[in-house]
Amino acid sequence: MSMNHLLSNLLLAIDISNFGRFNPLAIAFFIFFVATSLGITFWAAKLTKNTSHFYTAGGEISGFQNGLALAGDFMSAASFLGIAGLVALNGFDGLIYSIGFLVGWPIVMFLIAEPLRNLGKYTFADVIAYRLQQKPVRIAAAIGTLAVISFYLIAQMVGAGELIKLLFGFDYELAVVIVGCVMMAYVIFGGMIATTWVQIIKAVLLLGGTILLTVLVLAQFNFNPMALFAAAADKYPGVLAPGKQVSDPLDAISLGMSLMFGTAGLPHILMRFYTVPDAKTARISVTYATALIGLFYLLTFILGFGAMVLVGQDAIKQIGTGGNMAAPMLADFLGGDAFLGFIAAVSFATILAVVAGLTLSGAAALSHDLWVNVVRSGHANESEQLKVARGATMLLGLIAIVLGILFKGQNVAYMVGLAFAIAASANFPALLLSMLWRRFTTSGAVASMLVGTICALVLIYFSPTIQVTILKHATAPFPLKNPGLITIPLAFIVAIVVSLLTKEQQAQEKFTEVENRIHIGS
Repeated sequence: MSMNHLLSNLLLAIDISNFGRFNPLAIAFFIFFVATSLGITFWAAKLTKNTSHFYTAGGEISGFQNGLALAGDFMSAASFLGIAGLVALNGFDGLIYSIGFLVGWPIVMFLIAEPLRNLGKYTFADVIAYRLQQKPVRIAAAIGTLAVISFYLIAQMVGAGELIKLLFGFDYELAVVIVGCVMMAYVIFGGMIATTWVQIIKAVLLLGGTILLTVLVLAQFNFNPMALFAAAADKYPGVLAPGKQVSDPLDAISLGMSLMFGTAGLPHILMRFYTVPDAKTARISVTYATALIGLFYLLTFILGFGAMVLVGQDAIKQIGTGGNMAAPMLADFLGGDAFLGFIAAVSFATILAVVAGLTLSGAAALSHDLWVNVVRSGHANESEQLKVARGATMLLGLIAIVLGILFKGQNVAYMVGLAFAIAASANFPALLLSMLWRRFTTSGAVASMLVGTICALVLIYFSPTIQVTILKHATAPFPLKNPGLITIPLAFIVAIVVSLLTKEQQAQEKFTEVENRIHIGS
């Protein structure tokens, strides 16, 4: 066994020099996907005639289609590239991300999906503002939304930059700019219709590619996962024990809370429930999404250990310190240039689709929540709304490019964990309480969202991630890598205390209407 490992590592040492050089097969797959997605955009642009089409595809997506699109939106670069990389470099601890990303979906299913579909129109802020004062709530919700989207975009752009660099040999910075420009093109012109269909196609391709890669990995070990894990433990002692990635129990609890509650606060996921015709279809789409996502996360664990054993940690780190290229390198090792091309193109499809969904939800926050309902007090015609939405898309695209360049080298799954912490602190408490608690007030909602957002951002800045990893300081003032353990309870406490200290008669009176709509629709 050790002789085989030695031989594979020797072969890999030769192959690594091929990464980042001209790869015709890989580039052909890549160009084919970009051309296909732009073709979908051209088709969708003809159907995108108003804001309903731009934001929610006219509410005409079926439950199965939306389930696939939800899975496509959720199975991001963090999932495929990041988790495989985390497992490859840290072993067992990478599983906390696989399980954490998955367990948020029952909360979405039972608490969020139907009420959101029955109460809202375009964004989750519609739900919070339904019985509260529009302007302050929408401003606070937009701030939280943009903070979540910014951190989520970092992960996607870092993954995209490393992928394009791997395929074409371009500079990382140029690769990030290319991704930003392609994404802006099809969100601006195709809106939610194009984004949905790109996500559906990408979900099918990603699941297919992941299953095929998993089968090829297991074939190396006679289809016995235990033999794979034994080989990993033989090559890197200790990788099957917890503690390499998350050694502090409080950090583990904090990360788990963020991943579990964060799903129910992600703006681009919540926005997908408006693309279906009714609440029942929203629930059905979550069922499909949960099954597909569960299968996918089980497979990424096999890919991570496969990359660890077959490719080797040293080789993975040579391509990028975050380990994000573990899965594409595994594909190259098992299937050569053609399979690398396919997996890289699918990974790029993953990133483009998720970035499009994120940008669309950010554009909705800027145009629908801030411009239409705050600046224009609800008096803006369709043409004006579409222009503002497309302008907001361009602005977010530029922000994504800048953030992607600044956070070069970070593990993408880890960066998404921080986005989940902000979502769980800024959006989830206010969203839940607005639907379930009669005494909830505008002041409580605004205080909860602002405190959750600002505290999460401040603690992330003072955490070891920024202070030690990026700024190279010796220590960090805040010891936890993820702030969820502090900021999620704090956001709930602030919401409850401020609501009890303030009284809002209209909000209480409208709660009965909210209860009725949650259960029976409009």
